[in-house]
Amino acid sequence: MEDFQFRPSYKLLPPSKSFSGVVRVPGSKSITNRAFLIAALACGTTRLHNLLRSDDTRYMGEALQKLGVKIEFSEDFSEATVYGNGGPIDAPADASGEKKAELYLGNAGTAMRSLCAALTLGSGTFCLSGEERMSERPIRDLVDALGTLGAEIRYVETEGYPPVTIRAHGLEGGEVSVRGNISSQYLTALLICAPYCKSHLKIRVEGELISEPYVAMTLSVMRRFGLNVEWPAGYPYEFDVPHGVFSSPGDFFVEGDASSASYSLAAAAISGGHVKVLGVGRNSIQGDVAFAEVLRDMGADIRYGSENGEDFIECVGPKGKLKSLGDYSAIEIPDAAMTLAVLALFADAPTTIRGIASWRVKETDRIAAMAAELRKVGAEVRESNDSITITPPETLQPVTIETYNDHRMAMCFSLVSLGGVPVKIMDPACVNKTYPQYFEDFEKFAK
Repeated sequence: MEDFQFRPSYKLLPPSKSFSGVVRVPGSKSITNRAFLIAALACGTTRLHNLLRSDDTRYMGEALQKLGVKIEFSEDFSEATVYGNGGPIDAPADASGEKKAELYLGNAGTAMRSLCAALTLGSGTFCLSGEERMSERPIRDLVDALGTLGAEIRYVETEGYPPVTIRAHGLEGGEVSVRGNISSQYLTALLICAPYCKSHLKIRVEGELISEPYVAMTLSVMRRFGLNVEWPAGYPYEFDVPHGVFSSPGDFFVEGDASSASYSLAAAAISGGHVKVLGVGRNSIQGDVAFAEVLRDMGADIRYGSENGEDFIECVGPKGKLKSLGDYSAIEIPDAAMTLAVLALFADAPTTIRGIASWRVKETDRIAAMAAELRKVGAEVRESNDSITITPPETLQPVTIETYNDHRMAMCFSLVSLGGVPVKIMDPACVNKTYPQYFEDFEKFAK
């Protein structure tokens, strides 16, 4: 797979006032990485279509290949054929017969958490590491849950954080509890590995479960691979996962990325433009598709449809300022909520975005980073542990945006240029994490 190495120091976006066109967003990162791992564990051969080609998916694909999973990619990486292992994945044996593997996962949180769980099912020693920020992203709740099922996982540097070393010998079943208020990725990781435990597994979520749509996405992908887990009724949530083996559906199509779609849709809303985003629609399994309804609440005209068998979302922006959402809980759309924070600059009153505590443990501390950069533009900003309040400025200021090696900071703040001010985005190549051609697409339609 292609390795994205070139990192220009900045991208200068000139002032623009309109954004219109037909945009095809890349495949969903979240679905791509779930499909990669589940296809690798499944029986049969899976042909994956519309894959996202990005840093995060590259780390997952390369890790699986290093573990001996046979994956054949098309020349442009848009498709892959995964020859399923039909069960747990063991570490490859070296010349001495010792089974071990060292996997570098960059800052791909989905890959780190899901592989940490899945590799306990096999045998051998696995060392999972990543870039510096990964060592600041907590994993203790998942490791503790796996430990109650018999997993042997050791922190290499700092207690509670990657890198970790796994001495794998299978995973017991029974019952396990995991907290849901830090990251839904812990629950996703347990759900994916649960069918391969030595006996039936019931997973109980302790406390609040954030980012529920991402868990629903996991269940949807699992269902496509033949294992049906019902969303539990009542609270607290208890997921009853059947003992079994994933089975390939043959062909699996990855939807366009709803989080990536938020930028073009928001650009149309800000500028009074007209955008049609292809590849994702009303029936998407991604929670961030709800962002389109947020734009409707802010005054945009939203339409969903399908043509030539392909779903789309269409946005026509209002004339004049956007309507403020006032006090809004974004707990269901934590990634797209970052786009909303920049949209707040163009609203007719202050906006408070709540339910975003998970921002603190993402690619950077996103609440702190967003607050710092919004202030540069001229906004008045207040922040708490799980909220941010933005009062739009009378006049936007030309700005240089630090991105903190966070792809969403770069893409969100590109939208400021639609306010008629130049914007310099530092380290623009950080978008390689999920949307490598983002700036090419943005500049094509911004005028």
